[in-house]
Amino acid sequence: MRELLLAIWRYRYFILSSVKNDLRARFIRSKLGAVWMIIHPLAQVLIFALILSEVLAAKLPGVNSKYAYALYLLGGTLGWALFTETVTKFGNLFIENGNLMRKMAFPRICLPLIAAGTTLVNNLLLLLAIFLVFAALGHFPDEQVLWLPVLILVTLMLAGSIGLLLGVLNVFMRDIGQIIPVVLQALFWMTPIVYSITILPESYRNVFKLNPLYPLITSYQNVLVFGTEPDWSGLGTLAAASLVLTAVALFAFRRASAEMVDVL
Repeated sequence: MRELLLAIWRYRYFILSSVKNDLRARFIRSKLGAVWMIIHPLAQVLIFALILSEVLAAKLPGVNSKYAYALYLLGGTLGWALFTETVTKFGNLFIENGNLMRKMAFPRICLPLIAAGTTLVNNLLLLLAIFLVFAALGHFPDEQVLWLPVLILVTLMLAGSIGLLLGVLNVFMRDIGQIIPVVLQALFWMTPIVYSITILPESYRNVFKLNPLYPLITSYQNVLVFGTEPDWSGLGTLAAASLVLTAVALFAFRRASAEMVDVL
C-alpha cells in the first residue's frame, strides 16, 4: 500500500494533466463544450418529469412545491449519474487504454484515478446545473446540503471499487462489458429515482430496500430535496462494505496488472 501511495504522489501531475486533457479532448470540436456533460442527464430528468409528474407529484410529502417531483428526480439523478458513469468508465478502462499500457511505463493505478477525476468533474458540473434549476423553481436546499461531499465520496468509493473489479475481469472475459449496461439498467429501476418507495406495496418495500444503492440515493434526496439528514445507518454499512470491496479490487488489480498487458 505504501508503494502504491508513493507512486500516486510521484505521478500526481501526470494524473491531473491527464484529467484536464481528457475533458478537453472530449469537447475540443464542440461549440457547447462542457455544457454537453450536463445536457444529457438534465434532458432525461425533464422527460421523466413531464411524463410522470402528474402521476407522482401528489405523493411526495415533505416538499412544499408544485415542482416536487422534478426536484425529487433531480436529487436522485445526481447520485445515480456519478455511480453509473464511474462503473461504466472503469469497466472499459483497461481495454480502451490498452495501447497506452503497452507503450508507456507508468503506474497502472493512475488510470483509475484519472477516470475518477474525470467523472468527479462531470458530476460537479451537473451539481451546479441542478442548483441553478432548483433556484429557477424556487427551491433552496438548507444546511443539510453540506453533507454532499460525504455522499460523493461514498459514491466514488462504491462505484470505483465495483468498476475496478469489473474492469479487470473485462480484460479476460469481454462479456463483462456487455453485461454492465444491462445490470445498470435493471438497477436503475430498482432504485427509487423516478418513483418514491412509498408508492410501492408494503410487501415490496423491504425487498427494494435491500438494494445497496437505496440508502445512498435516498440520502441525496434527503439533503437536496427534503432538508433532512442522510440515512446514516445505511450509509455506514455501505461505506464499510465499500472499503472492503476497494481492498479486494486493489488486490485483484495488482495481481492481474502484468498479465493484463499481455492479454491486451
